[in-house]
Amino acid sequence: MRTPQFTQPRAVNARAVMASFVAALLLASCSSLRPIHHQATTHGDIPLTDAVIPETYITADASDDELDSLATWPTEDGTTWLIATAKASHRLIVFDADTGTRLRTVGGRGEGLGRFNRPNGIAALGEHLFVVERDNRRVQILTLPDFTPLASFGDAVLRSPYGIWVHETAPGEYDAYVTDSFMYGEKYDQVPALEELAERVKHFSLNFDTDHGVPEAHYRGAFGDTSPGTALRIVESIAGDPAYSRLLIADESNPSKGGRDASTLHEYTFDGRYTGRSLPNSTFAAEAEGVALWNCRNDAGYWVAADQLAPLTVFHLFDRHSLEHRGSFRGETTASTDGIALHPAATRAFTGGALYAVHDDKAVAAFDLREVARILGLESHCTD
Repeated sequence: MRTPQFTQPRAVNARAVMASFVAALLLASCSSLRPIHHQATTHGDIPLTDAVIPETYITADASDDELDSLATWPTEDGTTWLIATAKASHRLIVFDADTGTRLRTVGGRGEGLGRFNRPNGIAALGEHLFVVERDNRRVQILTLPDFTPLASFGDAVLRSPYGIWVHETAPGEYDAYVTDSFMYGEKYDQVPALEELAERVKHFSLNFDTDHGVPEAHYRGAFGDTSPGTALRIVESIAGDPAYSRLLIADESNPSKGGRDASTLHEYTFDGRYTGRSLPNSTFAAEAEGVALWNCRNDAGYWVAADQLAPLTVFHLFDRHSLEHRGSFRGETTASTDGIALHPAATRAFTGGALYAVHDDKAVAAFDLREVARILGLESHCTD
């Protein structure tokens, strides 16, 4: 869910770093973590949309941080990190992805490198972490595991960036797609005219194989359909699938209006062309939010998308190739989900992978993908 911005646009340059490890937070998290011990059950005559899969855990309350987006990263010692952006506290929060224990925070409010201003979208790829900052109007690159700031890009063209998807096109070369949901009006709640919606997604190419050790970013242009029925009006989440050269972009337009303003996912190619294909307007009852690919063997798998409902978020699954609906479920607690992250690889606690979802801006819930596959009758090779 987008928070209206109330500051006037301004240009920002970035410098310097701050990253702190707070051991006391780890102990506090351990005592306040809420593990879930129930077993999921099925009822053969209940539709898939009524399937309930209990959360494995929900992290301790972090209401003051206003969590938004998630990424995972496996460390060399076998631990998996779950990294969340915290919009209100202008920092990153790092959790142990197996237990939900809070490990450390990174950053704080500021304009220099290593500092953040309303961090939103996040992506981890290789040894690099990409963080979108709405109010610094840039994407910042940090190196893992030490969170050392490396560079930033996009400040010359981004106006109100939110989501990001990054993939490697060649060794040391990346493509980055950033959603740019700039708005008008005193409270920044007015959607721009149709012709301006051609600027909803910004495309960058990045080269990390440089002589001076600093990546070079090149702006490749913007795209977005401007047809009345399929224009990208309010955008945040974006994800891609290299196997099918497909981008899925969530439009959060008010679903209560139905028709052209219904919230759904739209399919684009990597070169920014709308394919003419969108999920049916009736797919999402609320806002289409977090989107993630569940990558299985032989280019099989599923797309997972959050339907931002309260009191309980519904998670929809779609066939990776056909985009046909394959099932839906909800947890016992998780509500009003913004970002999600899907970690398909085995971890110490989740041998078949895990789905992580923001709960009501204040915590992160974890779901065992083996349970998701079992309850919804999905392909077993996705969790083998």
